[in-house]
Amino acid sequence: MDKLKTDKVPEVTFKTRVDGDWKEVSTDDIFKGKKVVVFSLPGAFTPTCSSTHLPGYEEKYDELKALGVDEVYCMSVNDSFVMNAWAKDQGVKNVKMIPDGSGEFTEAIGMLVKKDNLGFGKRSWRYSMFVDDGDIKKSFIEPGFQDDCPTDPFEVSDVDNMINYLKENQ
Repeated sequence: MDKLKTDKVPEVTFKTRVDGDWKEVSTDDIFKGKKVVVFSLPGAFTPTCSSTHLPGYEEKYDELKALGVDEVYCMSVNDSFVMNAWAKDQGVKNVKMIPDGSGEFTEAIGMLVKKDNLGFGKRSWRYSMFVDDGDIKKSFIEPGFQDDCPTDPFEVSDVDNMINYLKENQ
């Protein structure tokens, strides 16, 4: 698959935990009137996600902001407890975490895959996207997308590819 299922972000409410309290965050809260980079990955605490994908976006957050990005979000089909613990473990200060616990957002854009071979169940395929006021302007979807895919490529959804796109399209 080389394109997301939709050109607009779907309307979804994410269940998050902030300072010990539940808080509902809508896609409007995240995307309305803003330029946003989202990168999505198969799971918190997993090797590539923890060693390269999340750290890359965290490290180059200021560079993304300088290119006109209002916010950077990391999404995974994990619950808010896991996403918060992962952010703490990784020392994340800038990137905001989005727990898509039920995979509703991920399914709506066509990126939900079965990772039963790893015991994960349904998870997100690895991708990144640039969103302007809810309109998906560009997506970078890892090659080989298929349900029950045994691999986890990491070739195009990295922060450097996103930065190059933003530099060329300002």
